[in-house]
Amino acid sequence: MKTNKSFTKRLRVTRRGKVLARKPGGNHFNAKESRSKQLKRKILKRFELPQSERARFLPGQ
Repeated sequence: MKTNKSFTKRLRVTRRGKVLARKPGGNHFNAKESRSKQLKRKILKRFELPQSERARFLPGQ
């Protein structure tokens, strides 16, 4: 089965196997936002991925 590479590039897997991803919607129109809101959007959040989808999107896991 082929891997969806565009999707895998947006995820990061930690050493312990957690999947992290950025929150959507933080790329542009940020000039009027407060600095704290701008920085909060950069923080990686835990991304829940069922085991069946993990095998499909993250082939090395």
